[in-house]
Amino acid sequence: MAEQLTGLAGDRVLLGRTSTAERVSDILRSRIAEGYFPPGTRLSEDSIGGALGVSRNTLREAFRLLTHERLLIHELNRGVFVRVLTVEDVEDIYRTRALVECAVVRGLGAPPYRLGGLVAAVEEAHTATAENDWKGVGTANIHFHRELVALAGSERTDELMRSVFAELRLAFHVVDDPRRLHEPYLARNAGILRALQAGDTKGAERLLETYLADSLERVVEVYRRRVGEDTAGSS
Repeated sequence: MAEQLTGLAGDRVLLGRTSTAERVSDILRSRIAEGYFPPGTRLSEDSIGGALGVSRNTLREAFRLLTHERLLIHELNRGVFVRVLTVEDVEDIYRTRALVECAVVRGLGAPPYRLGGLVAAVEEAHTATAENDWKGVGTANIHFHRELVALAGSERTDELMRSVFAELRLAFHVVDDPRRLHEPYLARNAGILRALQAGDTKGAERLLETYLADSLERVVEVYRRRVGEDTAGSS
């Protein structure tokens, strides 16, 4: 927890002079999406408020916003925790991804497209792979799909998917073999990028549909097993 709090203290500068619950929730959402706070982690008001330099009331409002986004859960007399997803949650996340991401690609119109963010995410993943940083590969994968959604040029869509991708990270964090989960999608992300660079949106959409269906099957398989193991271990 000390390492996470040190990172949060560095985020204090992001708050500027107009510290608000929305900005605090943005920071915490990003940290959850990047895996700093694993599912089941209890979030201490005193520690996090001190690290960010915000009042208890501001932090509680940020917690409330993230609870509404299904990233946190409040347990009576116990505190606030990062939410542990169910298998049904994971399936719903992927349904949402398929609806939104495929629609974005389908609606791109004529090329060229602004693909710099996708190129950077693919390069980020290859760098993390070379360093054997499979958590970093998972983060780069989320960055790739976030940049894909950003091609729509819609703030509302970006906002919707920010919380969806943060929830997705919660699912990824439960997986005990991140290399097995993420490695196959390095080539697939690159394939989607190449199709878009060639202006082939139909091909990119086909690749994306197959990608998401295969990823859902793989994640649910592992997630169901891990959740079952955890339940059995606690019984």
